[in-house]
Amino acid sequence: MAKLTTQQATQHRKALALVNLDRDLTLTEREFVIDHYMETADARLDGAFFTPDGLARGMSIEVCGRRVIDLCAGIGRLAFACRDTDWERVNNEPPRELVCVERNPEYVRVGKKVLPEATWILGDVFDVPGMDLGGPFDTAIGNPPYGAVARGGRTAPRYTGGRFEYHVIDIAATVARRGVFIVPQEMAPFRYSGRSSFTEERTDAYNRFERQTGITLGPTVGIDTSHYLDEWRDAAPRTEIVCADYTNTRNSGTAPAARPAPEPQPFRDWTGMGATDFSTRPKAAQVAMFDVGDDAATGTIGLFDV
Repeated sequence: MAKLTTQQATQHRKALALVNLDRDLTLTEREFVIDHYMETADARLDGAFFTPDGLARGMSIEVCGRRVIDLCAGIGRLAFACRDTDWERVNNEPPRELVCVERNPEYVRVGKKVLPEATWILGDVFDVPGMDLGGPFDTAIGNPPYGAVARGGRTAPRYTGGRFEYHVIDIAATVARRGVFIVPQEMAPFRYSGRSSFTEERTDAYNRFERQTGITLGPTVGIDTSHYLDEWRDAAPRTEIVCADYTNTRNSGTAPAARPAPEPQPFRDWTGMGATDFSTRPKAAQVAMFDVGDDAATGTIGLFDV
């Protein structure tokens, strides 16, 4: 853990002074705390590294819906980036409900000053599936601890491997319809950030996660996380933002059932039909060329009937 510079230590003390005020903070003060509260000032819990501001704002593009839960929330950087905008308030949109789950009591204390409009839950992420959270969330978000972090023998509902971030993504499937997470680049099934092109690259660890959970992690609209490498504190992890659609994920501890094979579709490509087909199957040729057939409801006949 790198030692704080003199300037960092000074700004951190100012941030703590704001947190200790017996009043609500202004928006400017809240932003100051988020920017200058240093997770490295004390012993870091579970390898926490707070998300850079630009990366959090970029990730928020992928967040949708009115109910959002932030797992392993830290002091609330991601949730802060996902709060209601002035434009949404002007248009009388219902307020976005934010729930932050964090196990570090000091982070929760700071988070309540930074993001008082959120519901803060001091608790272990592994307890989330059993919590009464008022129904499913539209999106679960998180920048969870990376790697083989101690879990006290606890596991997610389906995933049994050693990667903490995969456990969190699996847990999110029990409470949300969609997930958006920051993970180490090698734990995503693709490489995009810092590369000249998008490539699919799967590791054994990812294949195990997908096989056990039935969850497929996909890319974003095109967020290159390498642009924010210099904004991380005390570390510069190479990451990707991954998205998960949980709507087809069962909570039974197994992957979703295989989808049935699609029904055969009418022949559509007339260029692939032989001359015999045109003479022996005029209706098929008609549909293939013009996508038009008989309409019993209106009495309309096909083009090849006239």
